[in-house]
Amino acid sequence: MTAIDGTGRPIRVLLVDDEELVRFGLRTVLEASGGFEVVGEAADGAAGVRGARELRPDVVLTDIRMPVLDGLEATRQILALPDPPQVAVLTTFHLDEYVFAALAAGAAGFLLKDTPPREIAAAVRAVADGTASLSPAVTATLIDSYVERRAAPRRMAALARVGALSDREREVLVLLGGGGSNADLARALFVSEATVKTYVSRLLTKLDLANRTQAAILAHEAGLLEG
Repeated sequence: MTAIDGTGRPIRVLLVDDEELVRFGLRTVLEASGGFEVVGEAADGAAGVRGARELRPDVVLTDIRMPVLDGLEATRQILALPDPPQVAVLTTFHLDEYVFAALAAGAAGFLLKDTPPREIAAAVRAVADGTASLSPAVTATLIDSYVERRAAPRRMAALARVGALSDREREVLVLLGGGGSNADLARALFVSEATVKTYVSRLLTKLDLANRTQAAILAHEAGLLEG
């Protein structure tokens, strides 16, 4: 079964949700899929941060609305840890304002709680290896709505950031903005997937972005996908 480092090691997952039934369902789906190890559960954001620090999972799946510490602040604190895990937020809504904020804070994407089991497993694998940005159930409508709510000032700032990119880097950013996978980018750029990973890594570093989701948001904010 696919693992994140090529060694056969399962993907280590921490589940953070105040509903025990949700945690049980996610654990059941992931363990039945194979290639995952649910290393812990937490019922609030503060316990989730502690779990991320102590258990060192590869992926944290966290709810947004929780007691003690909400998922948004938990996401910020988890991503501030040394060598942090990937974080995906769980939600029942496509266009939740808290989801927008979590993506801006560095979450790799989100999963709808009613996502079909097979898609949940595939999405968590993609989050773990850094190749996915959003739930399979979500389209570019999410990012478009996010950008529309923060239009003018952010457009100017985004344009300034992308102004320093080379033509190739802008091309990569546009493809990321369109939600392309590594395979999609490889075909569009006529290079190998290994080369794509290098391009994406260098682009994220140059733009000081945490992941592909933030790159996609920046591409939309700068208007690179318009016209």
